Amino acid sequence: MTRLAHPGWVPSSGESLAKTITTAFERPSLLERQGLGACFVDTSPAGGTSGELHVRRTEFGSKASPAEGTLPAIAWTKLAASALKQTLELSTAWDRLNARRGDLPFLSSDAMIAALEIFGEGNEKLLVGKRGPRVVAMFLLVPLPNFLWCTFQPSQIPLGAWVADPALDLADLARSLVRGPLGLCLSLSFTQMDPGLCSRSEDTTDSQSCDYIETGWIELTGTFEDYWNERGKNLRQNLRKQRSKLAAQGVSVHMRVLTDGSEMAAAVERYGALESAGWKAGQGTAIHCDNAQGHFYRRLLESAATRGEAVVFEYLFDDRVVASNLCLQRRGILTILKTTYDESIKACSPAFLLSQEQLAYLFQGKIVSRVEYYGRMMDWHTKWTENKRTLHHFTMYRLPLLKQIAALRRRRVRRLTTD
Repeated sequence: MTRLAHPGWVPSSGESLAKTITTAFERPSLLERQGLGACFVDTSPAGGTSGELHVRRTEFGSKASPAEGTLPAIAWTKLAASALKQTLELSTAWDRLNARRGDLPFLSSDAMIAALEIFGEGNEKLLVGKRGPRVVAMFLLVPLPNFLWCTFQPSQIPLGAWVADPALDLADLARSLVRGPLGLCLSLSFTQMDPGLCSRSEDTTDSQSCDYIETGWIELTGTFEDYWNERGKNLRQNLRKQRSKLAAQGVSVHMRVLTDGSEMAAAVERYGALESAGWKAGQGTAIHCDNAQGHFYRRLLESAATRGEAVVFEYLFDDRVVASNLCLQRRGILTILKTTYDESIKACSPAFLLSQEQLAYLFQGKIVSRVEYYGRMMDWHTKWTENKRTLHHFTMYRLPLLKQIAALRRRRVRRLTTD
């Protein structure tokens, strides 16, 4: 057993970080001497596979064993993130926990594996928490400079990459991770959290949450006619005029719904052609069938289609695709992952025409009860819904002092940017 540095140290003036860490390893900290516990790492191979790191928390001066009480302590295993693909037991556990907390299709193990292989840098870690033989929490984490960690968060995944038993408190899990399996971790941030799935924790001396974005959703209750009559007068009149004008010009308009896996590659290619011709191409953020984003969405949708969860809505003027929405659906919730339209069309709004027909289709089908956007709520979203909530980030610090230092640095940065 090798004792890890406890969080009860602060570098003295002029002392190097390396020297401070060395000192912390060589002697018990003040908190240990006060009996508040220490972290131990078991480097023995017994019971584990190569590359695993088993960490247990114990009271100082006692044997490393689960805390007394009705529930055993969580035992963490730290693995390379690739283990999620390589070990069926882990991917099955991930999907089981995801099903218990929201059951989001973009947080399925298939989606996580695809994101790791396409957008990961190879240093991502999978933290697996067990109570007894049962997995109760799993986190995909990324090490950052200066002993910081955060959840794996490519922009293509709307929420942070973690799953856990809904009965477990995230703050407790975060403290357990910061003071255990991550070694010398000064802070751990969980990004893009949905309060509808994980309630926002109150700030404490060692933790803090902050707003990320507002996002919107639509409840599909009643009939489409009732919903449409509640929309703004300008929206309803403008779309009626656009449809009349297109009809007068002899343009045939219709929506196409694609759900078969064999249709996904071509759908992503058509989507990419539209987006690559617009403003996103200039920023280098457009999907294209040959770039990483294109590969990811094709793989995500093809995999989801095998479970009947992929849906692509396309809007056509005659035989020309002018708007497209890439979506996933599960358990009555449709998530719009990406939306684009032909920006060369100025006389009407293909994206709005598609949204109207898509919602009418969903209301009529009665399979979907809610539409989620998960992106930043823009002015155009407000024309379709008044519902909004705030996604947030949550950070756990190893010491309250570190939270105070971080707050001072943020205030200093704000002063510098406003001066």
